[in-house]
Amino acid sequence: MGGHYEVVHHTQFLKQLLDEGKLKVEGGQFKGKRITFHDPCYLGRANNEYEAPRDVLAKLEGELIEMKSCKAKGLCCGAGGAQMFKDAEAGNKEINIERTEQALETKPEIIAAGCPFCNTMMTDGVKNKEKEGSIAVMDIAELIQQAENL
Repeated sequence: MGGHYEVVHHTQFLKQLLDEGKLKVEGGQFKGKRITFHDPCYLGRANNEYEAPRDVLAKLEGELIEMKSCKAKGLCCGAGGAQMFKDAEAGNKEINIERTEQALETKPEIIAAGCPFCNTMMTDGVKNKEKEGSIAVMDIAELIQQAENL
């Protein structure tokens, strides 16, 4: 069809907008909050992008606490490759529960995600651990939207 498009992840786009001053945020409600970030498989290990989401989160003035398995050693949420749409395989524990436990070890107030599938899997994991009243699971775009300074 002749189209030539540059495709970027939404966290890369948000970083660009923030860097260019086209989007402004204030830490406000997130200042000092403990935030851990779950690296999406396709953004991180498939496309080697780890810093854009962390740079965006830094603008919130929260305390970014890394999970023990992060960046290139991150653990899948369990949804990648449409895995969330099939029955669980035999094993001792669902992968999203394992990943949620790693997130909970950081004692977060917020688990940030950069993928709708990851968001769903981490939300389900937090519900499984009965922590939904004390730990929010939010996409980075949601965090930025709530912190936006118009």
